[in-house]
Amino acid sequence: MTTRAEPRGPGNTSEPGSWTVKVRDGIVGLVPEGQALPDRQPVYVHSWIYVFGVATLAALAVVIVTGGILAIGGVAWWHVSSLGLFVNSLHLWSVELFFGFMVIHLWGKFWMAAWRGKLGLTWATCVICFLASLATAFTGYTITTNFNAQWIAFEAKDVMNAVALGSWINVTNLGQMVLIHVCMLPLAIVAVVAMHVLLVRKHGVVPPIDAIDPEADLTVASAPSHSSDSGSADASSTGATSGAVSS
Repeated sequence: MTTRAEPRGPGNTSEPGSWTVKVRDGIVGLVPEGQALPDRQPVYVHSWIYVFGVATLAALAVVIVTGGILAIGGVAWWHVSSLGLFVNSLHLWSVELFFGFMVIHLWGKFWMAAWRGKLGLTWATCVICFLASLATAFTGYTITTNFNAQWIAFEAKDVMNAVALGSWINVTNLGQMVLIHVCMLPLAIVAVVAMHVLLVRKHGVVPPIDAIDPEADLTVASAPSHSSDSGSADASSTGATSGAVSS
């Protein structure tokens, strides 16, 4: 006589070697509790330099949507359709904004030393995203099916041959360039951007180099003052405040 296994409820223990438990624990451990969608940020985030990261994500969303519509219509659609020309213009200008916002974001974080503390990998993912975006933009120019695309492709073919990549990457092959531009590189960019955002949510945004630790500031502000040792208390609190820097 066979017995049916009882379903596992919230109070039951999990299988010790279950892969679902490992995946679940890994997902839960990616971002600290309350940091996935936080409702408050440090005061220094009000600076304009922190806006360009979100602006880059917004421009990337428009790039992906308009690029998908162009891919459905075909690489020559925008030559014969006013709607296709409009979508192609949206795609072009969203790419321009994407690169503009990303460069400002990248250089802004460079001068802020964004790799401090545990943020080295966060900075590296931003650089990788920029390099992958350059390759995506290049392949995008080669599939516009006009004279500029032909000129760029045949000039780049000599470069590919010079660096021994011409056997694998044929920039004059329209089908191969469409595959790389529409499928491969965008997926890589989205994966790197997702990792970048995940690391930002996990370790927090980078503070300015001269930022004061809010907890240390609150501690000093709430500390009682005594007239007998006000000089020593002020000196110690000033030293603690000036020495506390967010990491």
